[in-house]
Amino acid sequence: MPDTWTQTALLKELNPVVETELNRHLAVAKEWFPHDYIPWSEGRNFDGLMGGDAWSPDDSPMSDVARSALIVNLLTEDNLPSYHHEIATIFGRDDAWGSWVHRWTAEEGRHGIAMRDYLLVKRSVDPVALERFRMTHMSQGYAADHGDSMMHSLAYVSFQELATRVSHRNTGKYTDDPMAERLLARIAADENLHMVFYRNLMQAAIALDPDQAMQAILDVVTGFHMPGSDIPGFQRKAVEMAVAGIYDLRSHRDEVVMPVLRYWKVFEIEGLSKEGEAARTELANFMDGLDKQAARFEDKRETLKARMNIG
Repeated sequence: MPDTWTQTALLKELNPVVETELNRHLAVAKEWFPHDYIPWSEGRNFDGLMGGDAWSPDDSPMSDVARSALIVNLLTEDNLPSYHHEIATIFGRDDAWGSWVHRWTAEEGRHGIAMRDYLLVKRSVDPVALERFRMTHMSQGYAADHGDSMMHSLAYVSFQELATRVSHRNTGKYTDDPMAERLLARIAADENLHMVFYRNLMQAAIALDPDQAMQAILDVVTGFHMPGSDIPGFQRKAVEMAVAGIYDLRSHRDEVVMPVLRYWKVFEIEGLSKEGEAARTELANFMDGLDKQAARFEDKRETLKARMNIG
């Protein structure tokens, strides 16, 4: 076993693990259809070519925060072509890797379809503004923060898929719309299976090269941001979501990062080099700091809610 694995060697060595995890995924993934979650009979034409009614915020009882969260979640899903390009470039299209890349893309494609149909049928969003947001966001594309590093990519998607699951699930609850909650829970279930695939694959990578993996985990955790962070108005929307409790520092730390770190037994790995130990120590210190930041935010939540008029 080499001291440090190259990208090509890692891809080849992990291919049997990918095949095993893909077969497991296919055995447990449930088939579902976006159209089943859309109340089509409630829809009506918009203005424009169809000569219907112009959109108004009064068309939907949904709160501004719930609407913002849904727009962020949908636009994040919209950038799927760029995500596919990134993982296909990093993981390749050969063998089990390629089969997974295409399967993942096909499953993710349902999410944007279902969410957009639902929001437009329910008239929960301004269709013109939504399309302009989509065009702007997708025109910017997406590039992985850590280039073509497979180890960093596996670490990132392990956390990101779980973060997406939490965001979708909590957004659904916050909408106070039973059908929206059911749809987003269905999407969240997909995201959870994707997280399990990547998490298990990263666990195998850690066993092969714990030092390289530890540095990658440190880099990803300390520099983490969601792939939709360049959505127009994202920062404002992210603050609204945090104040409402949809996705905040506490959920990020306690429901996303720590469960994955515990699964990998990051703080129990033996045989790390001096550099690996230093990375682990820095990671532990960062997590302690994140805990304190989350506590400070929680102390200010009610004040922020009042200031931002968030119920």
